[in-house]
Amino acid sequence: MEPISLDAALASFTETWSPRIVTAVNDYDVRVAKVDGEHLWHAHDHTDEFFLVLDGELHISLRENGTERTVVLPKGSVFTVPRGIEHKPYAPAPTSILLLEPTGTLTVGDRHDEVPAHVDATTGHALG
Repeated sequence: MEPISLDAALASFTETWSPRIVTAVNDYDVRVAKVDGEHLWHAHDHTDEFFLVLDGELHISLRENGTERTVVLPKGSVFTVPRGIEHKPYAPAPTSILLLEPTGTLTVGDRHDEVPAHVDATTGHALG
């Protein structure tokens, strides 16, 4: 067990929307990802999804009770999308984020729109 530099972890890959697992806490993965542009509408039926913006700005559109709204997360902000809520992350410029999700959680959730080619439908990749 050694400390992990988030800067070094982020520098180890270039792909966007393709998270890397930096460590685990109990049954949860701590993942980092580079994001740019749109993800896709999706929902996690059995778990919340935690976001921390390390650099840049992340927008998360939410669909709740027949309405749609967007939260804006500047650098240093955190936000949790509750389980079952449809959401679509979007980064207007290259952004780095940290995610906390149960191990094995798919990046595209349990319900989702068609997965575009630029989104990696994964449970996270090990650091290289």
